[in-house]
Amino acid sequence: MKEFVISEARTETAILVALITKNQDERKTNEYLDELEFLADTAGAQTIKRFTQKVDGPSSITYLGKGKLEEIREFIEMKDEEEDPVGMVIFDDELSAKQLRNIEQVLKVKILDRTSLILDIFAMRAQTANAKTQVELAQYRYMLPRLQRLWTHLERQGGGSGSGGGKGSVGLRGPGETQLEMDRRIILNRMSLLKERLAEIDKQKTTQRKGRGRLIRVALVGYTNVGKSTLMNLLAKSEVFAENKLFATLDTTVRKVIIDNLPFLLSDTVGFIRKLPTDLVESFKSTLDEVREADLLLHVVDISHPDFEEQIKVVEKTLADLKCSEKPTMIIFNKIDAYTYIEKDADDLTPKTRENYSLPELMNTWMAKLNENCMFISAKEKTNMEELKEKVYAKVKELHVQKYPYNDFLFQNYNEQGEVE
Repeated sequence: MKEFVISEARTETAILVALITKNQDERKTNEYLDELEFLADTAGAQTIKRFTQKVDGPSSITYLGKGKLEEIREFIEMKDEEEDPVGMVIFDDELSAKQLRNIEQVLKVKILDRTSLILDIFAMRAQTANAKTQVELAQYRYMLPRLQRLWTHLERQGGGSGSGGGKGSVGLRGPGETQLEMDRRIILNRMSLLKERLAEIDKQKTTQRKGRGRLIRVALVGYTNVGKSTLMNLLAKSEVFAENKLFATLDTTVRKVIIDNLPFLLSDTVGFIRKLPTDLVESFKSTLDEVREADLLLHVVDISHPDFEEQIKVVEKTLADLKCSEKPTMIIFNKIDAYTYIEKDADDLTPKTRENYSLPELMNTWMAKLNENCMFISAKEKTNMEELKEKVYAKVKELHVQKYPYNDFLFQNYNEQGEVE
């Protein structure tokens, strides 16, 4: 059976492709391509060219129009002549099996979509048996409806009138179809086994959570690469892996944190992203249970990102999908040290845009209405960390009294993972 391997592309060059539609203007498309390039870089690929096309919507056959597809093909052939071959073409949306097959026939290079690229990064980042199992299941879920494309090199071979589809005849099935059915059966069996493993892991994690005693649970959530792990290291005095790459953290890390003799559990969870594959959300159910069972969410936002407000909406939508939107939440605006803005000229009478607001001005917009549920920090520079700890302490204490009014938590002993000793 063919293996689902994309990571071989780590040293290859890449072309990025996206559409400009009535629902996604040119500015938004370019922002999405910036993120797609960051994803490609995280996977180890170097982007050398971008292609966009203005259309009403993607073609169900080739995603792009024939003219644009031909333009890309000519660019690839030109790079081949220059002995600087294009390794892959990455599309910013998920492609169907038909689209993948037709595009490959024209471009004759490896074709990836946003989902397969994210899956590749997850496979690279997975460290524990739990994360590896979740990623493998998501990969098989992605692969299953696209199996036929993997076997297009095996033509159907038939004999007699059956191969022509005559009425009443069965005919002979070719090796491609036989292998396709075999692969499908193998994958379904493997998926069943992986689901059983994840169910067992889920039981173990549920048991672990029950053993954590009466402690308030706080979860760090947010878009990928906003600084959650760096903040986790500061609050928990731990050494969680943190890097300026997308999805640096896949496994949920839980640590006991004590602020002014008040203990609580803090978990660092996988980051969210636009168009996060549903297969990944489903596969990472046991990881996201830490979010579902949290008493307080700390929504970390990279305020230096030019599109941070949409990132907030992406996270809020994902939390709503997880049925966690009603949980008490504090928004932590991180990376204030990296915030930049464009100051308008005095004679510029056009209305201010978000890019023209200084940080103090921005803090006095809709953010001011969040009151105590809003903080501005720099985890990297440790700016306003003491104020953040005070606010988190006050919120955790309030929640603890509500949830465990008769629990004298100060006299219980917990280990680093927050389990009662």
